Amino acid sequence: MNLEKLESVVSRVFFLGAFLLFALALFERTAIEFDLRFFRATQPVTLMETAVVLLVFVIAIQLRAIREVLKRNP
Repeated sequence: MNLEKLESVVSRVFFLGAFLLFALALFERTAIEFDLRFFRATQPVTLMETAVVLLVFVIAIQLRAIREVLKRNP
C-alpha cells in the first residue's frame, strides 16, 4: 500500500468521523433542548471540538497531497 492510498483512506475515515461527530453533537444539543440526555459523559461542544480537530487533519492531508501533485507537474 503506497503513501497516496494511505493518505486517501485516512482522509476519508477522518472526514466521515468528523461528520458523524458533528451529527451526534447536533442530535445531543437538540435532545438537551427537550430535557433529554443521551451522552451524559460529554457535552455537545466537546463532540464539536473533536470533529474540528479531525477536520484540521483532513485539511492538512489534502494540502500535502496538493503540494505533492504540484511538485510533480510544474
